[in-house]
Amino acid sequence: MRSRSPRAVSLLTAVAAVAALTAATGSPAESPHTPSPPSPPSRSPVAIGDGGAVSSVDPEASAVGIDVLRRGGNAVDAAVATAAALGVTEPYSAGLGGGGYFVHYDAGSGKVTTIDGRERAPLSADEDLFLEDGAPLPFDDAVTSGLSVGTPGTPATWEAALDAWGTVSLRQALRPAERLARRGFTVDENFRGQTAQNEDRFRDFPASAELFLPDGELPEVGSTLRNPDLARTYRMLGRQGGDAFYRGVLARDVVRTVRKPPVDPDADREVRPGDLRAADLRAYDTKFQAPTRIDYRGLDVYGMAPSSSGGTTVGEALNILERYDMGAAERTDSLHRYIEASRIAFADRGRWLGDPAHEDVPTRGLLSQRFADARGCLISDDKALTSPLAPGDPRDPGDPQSCGGKGEAAPLTYEGESTTHLTVADKWGDVVAYTLTIEQTGGSGITVPDRGFLLNNELTDFSFAPADPGVPDPNLPGPGKRPRSSMSPTIVLEDGEAVLALGSPGGSTIITTVLQTLVNHLDRGMRLDAAIAAPRASQRNTERTQLEPGLWDSPVRARLEALGHRFTLSSRIGAATGVQRLPDGRWLAGAEEERLGGGSARVVHPTAYPTARPGSPY
Repeated sequence: MRSRSPRAVSLLTAVAAVAALTAATGSPAESPHTPSPPSPPSRSPVAIGDGGAVSSVDPEASAVGIDVLRRGGNAVDAAVATAAALGVTEPYSAGLGGGGYFVHYDAGSGKVTTIDGRERAPLSADEDLFLEDGAPLPFDDAVTSGLSVGTPGTPATWEAALDAWGTVSLRQALRPAERLARRGFTVDENFRGQTAQNEDRFRDFPASAELFLPDGELPEVGSTLRNPDLARTYRMLGRQGGDAFYRGVLARDVVRTVRKPPVDPDADREVRPGDLRAADLRAYDTKFQAPTRIDYRGLDVYGMAPSSSGGTTVGEALNILERYDMGAAERTDSLHRYIEASRIAFADRGRWLGDPAHEDVPTRGLLSQRFADARGCLISDDKALTSPLAPGDPRDPGDPQSCGGKGEAAPLTYEGESTTHLTVADKWGDVVAYTLTIEQTGGSGITVPDRGFLLNNELTDFSFAPADPGVPDPNLPGPGKRPRSSMSPTIVLEDGEAVLALGSPGGSTIITTVLQTLVNHLDRGMRLDAAIAAPRASQRNTERTQLEPGLWDSPVRARLEALGHRFTLSSRIGAATGVQRLPDGRWLAGAEEERLGGGSARVVHPTAYPTARPGSPY
């Protein structure tokens, strides 16, 4: 435990940290020439050492965060700087045009606090947002449109986090990313592949084509992609603060782009305008709120409360699993119970989760052990459940032996798999788990002209129409409403001290990725990097469970099929990052080995560690 809180850092120390960060990053005025980018930092799925840790999907972004920590910044400073860098190098997953959820642990007070920075629907939106002539729009038409763009929450989240817990200004936190955008980054195979997925859409928007299709072509692997427009946008935001985005010229440009999408006149695509207005940006606010919390085997597991469904769904599933000795179970039994707990929790998620500002969300009931026991008794040791499974009622769980559900199952809404997650710990023991997104890979496909960032398509996370008049749906659009999310940034405490934090991209598979990684680590004893690398299964109250190749090709699949489970092959589920506090006080940063090309785990002062990972994958 540290002896002081970063928020209590003396003015002299804070000024010194700002000065050091400024010296490290420079500014356009100090560096009139744009040098070629140096070789990108190497990727590593694991790092162990002292002084703090950063884990993200990108080596440039993780290097930015580590440099902030090395120069005296705290976990929040590093998290915002890392997120801004991801807006440069991972623009199809995150950036100023999106939103997310920020979970913060303060070691000085032992308190976990969250920021809901989710996008909001326009104040003019209603349940018919995605209906034309009484029928839902085709999904792809809704995605690439102004209709899908929610009021971004990312700039407000960064400013709110720094104001509450940071030791540097927004301007200082953005400066490394500003410099990175100006000098550029090296295109890898994953970036080129994601660009190719979006090529047809990008060509229909001149600003997107100019930025992401240099000279009209896909960027070559090994080439340098620069974004001077984003560098200027970051510089403006740093100087003027959030008002520049929500009330100033950036607000004007965002509104104009949504209301009259700048489509190439030769494009055949019909791009519907949205109804986002200046009043929507002025009215936007982040929400500081208490996290979800459950006790799991004597540990405190904190997650994100609604409007995210992550904390409640992960929490309910863990509560269901509490009755089993998952560590001692044979791996077929362990996977069977994990799959069933997830199936049940998703059935309840579909019925009850929405924006609590607009819906009556029974968060406490969903997280109660009584409700978990009433739902968990559905699980049989020798036979799989079938989906769609009816939801339970957390307001009236009933007899734990009744094992019943009530009403019809809600359908699983589609969520884009883009998104990104970063995890940071500092030398004082503070921790941040932050998941941010623009929804689809490439968001709406619409770049704000001259500003260098894509707009989200987050409103497609709403249900487009009620599935059935008799099935209540808390996730229909509404004025100023936040769409339901699956983002699940999670922090685990033991005796008041953070010992684990993690999260993942992946749409609704975020929840199952976080849940399975927790089970692997907390129950099956895998070190965090091994828990992340293990092959995954994802059951979300659907007829079939997704399996990655490592499980699909394993004998365990046949044994699970003998119980009645049905499977479909998925090449990849999620892409987690996290940090683990080791018993000797060092930090382990963990990231993916292969998924999305591998992640980037770094620590400030690396120390030697065994290459063998405790715990073996399924």
